[in-house]
Amino acid sequence: QVQLVESGGGLVQAGGSLRLSCAASGRTFSSNTMGWFRQAPGKEREFVAASGGSTDLTNSVKGRFTISIDNAKNTVYLQMNSLKPEDTAVYYCAASRRWLSYLRDSNMYDYWGQGTQVTVSS
Repeated sequence: QVQLVESGGGLVQAGGSLRLSCAASGRTFSSNTMGWFRQAPGKEREFVAASGGSTDLTNSVKGRFTISIDNAKNTVYLQMNSLKPEDTAVYYCAASRRWLSYLRDSNMYDYWGQGTQVTVSS
């Protein structure tokens, strides 16, 4: 069984920074695509950032968020700077065994983390 374990969420003031981490563990696993989605209260889950066959970030976080992957550790990071109250959501890590060229479709991911809460106060 593959597990994705997230860490790094919390409460931060607007303008602050957080770094989310997600480590994949379990049986022999090679995650060719890893990324992040988020879900705010009363809203559908939305794509944030991912890296696989390409790298993509949703427009609202470009210039503020950075995604990076340590393949040796099967770990994906999301560095979030200049946070805004509208970034408040539960952030989910996702991984796919495939090299995805289109990264925004949540149905293409095989594994999901349990989610970590990010709250940005104004």
